[in-house]
Amino acid sequence: MAQASEIKFDVQGMNCGSCVGRVEAALLKTPGVIAANVNLANGTATVTTSSGKDAALKSISDIGYAASVIETVKDNSAAKDAETAVAFQRFRLAAILTLPVFVLEMGGHIFPSLHHLIARTIGMQTSWTIQFVLTLLVLILPGRVFFEKGIPSLMQRAPDMNALVVLGAGAAFAFSTVALFAPGLLPADTRVVYFEAAAVIVTLILLGRWLEARAKGQTGAAIKRLLGLRPSTARVLRDGQEVDLPIASVVAGDVINIRPGERIATDGRVINGHAFVDESMITGEPLPVEKGEGDTLVGGTVNGNTALRMEATAVGEDTMLARIIAMVADAQGARLPVQDLVNRITAWFVPVVMVVAILTVIAWVVFGPDPVLSYALVAGVSVLIIACPCAMGLATPTSIMVGTGRAADLGVLFRQGDALQALQGVDVVAFDKTGTLTLGKPVLSEVYALHGSTDDLLRVVAAVEAQSEHPLAHAIVTAVKGALPTATAVEAIPGHGLRGVVDGRVVLVGNARLLKRYDVDASQLQEEAGAFATQGQTPILVAIDGAPAGVISVADTLRPTAASTVAALKDMGLRVLLITGDTRAAGQAIGATLGVSDVVAEVLPEGKVDAIRALQAEGAKVAFVGDGINDAPVLAAADVGIAMGTGTDVAVESADVVLMSGDPGGVLNAISISRATLANIRQNLGWAFGYNVLLIPVAAGLLFPLWGVLLSPALAAGAMALSSVLVVSNALRLRRVAGVA
Repeated sequence: MAQASEIKFDVQGMNCGSCVGRVEAALLKTPGVIAANVNLANGTATVTTSSGKDAALKSISDIGYAASVIETVKDNSAAKDAETAVAFQRFRLAAILTLPVFVLEMGGHIFPSLHHLIARTIGMQTSWTIQFVLTLLVLILPGRVFFEKGIPSLMQRAPDMNALVVLGAGAAFAFSTVALFAPGLLPADTRVVYFEAAAVIVTLILLGRWLEARAKGQTGAAIKRLLGLRPSTARVLRDGQEVDLPIASVVAGDVINIRPGERIATDGRVINGHAFVDESMITGEPLPVEKGEGDTLVGGTVNGNTALRMEATAVGEDTMLARIIAMVADAQGARLPVQDLVNRITAWFVPVVMVVAILTVIAWVVFGPDPVLSYALVAGVSVLIIACPCAMGLATPTSIMVGTGRAADLGVLFRQGDALQALQGVDVVAFDKTGTLTLGKPVLSEVYALHGSTDDLLRVVAAVEAQSEHPLAHAIVTAVKGALPTATAVEAIPGHGLRGVVDGRVVLVGNARLLKRYDVDASQLQEEAGAFATQGQTPILVAIDGAPAGVISVADTLRPTAASTVAALKDMGLRVLLITGDTRAAGQAIGATLGVSDVVAEVLPEGKVDAIRALQAEGAKVAFVGDGINDAPVLAAADVGIAMGTGTDVAVESADVVLMSGDPGGVLNAISISRATLANIRQNLGWAFGYNVLLIPVAAGLLFPLWGVLLSPALAAGAMALSSVLVVSNALRLRRVAGVA
């Protein structure tokens, strides 16, 4: 059985929600395709398939759309600009051809003197012939795009917005052509022409598409900015010589020289030099970060005023910047659950509109005043034209694109698209402690030895901790001066601590659960451990050869924004929890400092998961914020998992949202963006659906019996074009959402 893979396609020519439905339906009918997600805002289709790309490409092309495979995320601003330029050229040509038609026909209605002038000079028959020629040119030149898509969609019984334009403009043009060249086929009182309606319909819709293309071009600004951070060349040492190479030629292990003020070429580590690096593009933090030998560097960040020499450790698509760009692109192409409802509605929308238009024509023919054919034509065409699945199709994806782009600007990456919708509905925000609310860089505070020298105890413990990557271990190891004894058979016991052998002695380093696990009586250590914990320090119990040996306390500093973040979350009406594997006393001490009364302490990784599930069982929607390997299960279990970008890769991969700055205040930005984006989507959907609910009846002539008002097809086309522009413009307001952290 072939393995399924995810392939992303660029799809050209989609203009409305019905187009999205047609492409998705075609893809889902393709053998081997498991899932398909089509995004109107960025013109992409994401397909999960076991049959490869060719079958999917053929399915898309068979229904009249051009498609190509997207290999990597690229700056498509040039393509967007070209698309906008083409849209403008079409509109401009249509406007030039339509203006004389409009003046000849409508000018005579507005200014009777002009009507008489035309009648005396060229005559009405010649005027109508000129309008026929110009309107025909509008339809077959700039308006051809509607017919190329609309007619096949009608033939395939899957009509879209283009089909509505074809039917509306085509009906007006066909009726007018008959009135001009075969007037005897029509009743005498209906021999009028609507060439200007057909031409204006096409021109105004092309105007709308041009304005829409301009606005949509701005929705991908975040990707463009991120791609702009990639250096194009690197100064690499090859065979003892320094050479400038394209960034694509750099391989892991290359030695690269970074001059002062340059962007760092790729991810790597410092092998020579000392500098301050501006990492604000990754973390959002304005202060430069000090870098020395052995420290990591991120490609795209900016070196300070001192030269550095680095070794490349990750290149191409493996760099952090590339992963960030991929995450933003995936989030922008995501489909929220709310979009499924929209897609189901738009799948039926165009056929329903066509039925309404037919019923409108019949009603006017049966009940309307003379000339009934003229009134019926105007009303029927207006119904076809004013309907706008374009706005429906754009309502959700444009808001997602702009919202996730703005989130990236604020250092918040939505790895999973549905997290954007889920986050705005959370009731509880639960935090891990170490590395999340604290800096994760604890320092040794106290050493208590039950017997013997505290220095000896510290050196034995440091020997074991030297083989651990835990932040507490680092604090202990760095506190010891000089060489350490050798530890062997070191074993990490998750949620408990470490076990190792030093100079032939079995050493246990961890919490009370670890000592109990190995049947060590820790009662002689509890008093000192409790005293350390009440001061907010983390006590680490030590046993040697099965006997209690002492307690080492490590203190971690709270992040500067931790308390203000908790206060702000409470102001938002959210419940805040602290969940930690630390002692109850230490957890409660930190909680009291932060103003968090709900503290779950002394829990293993599975205990954190149990705590989250207990909240969910009560009906709460929970977001969990963590950073360590032991947080990966609970990040996955929470309704929304939020990982600190400074945490481990495992934690980040398990999360739905990543805070690149490593600042808990980023949670506020994530929730703020989520709420603003969903509010924006609701506004867009309210407008898109409300527009059609209100104006389709008006176009059908609902107001005519009351006030004699009948909407003209030209005004209907203008309103339809305006609808899509308003939706995209409203989404662009999300670019101005202010950061709250």
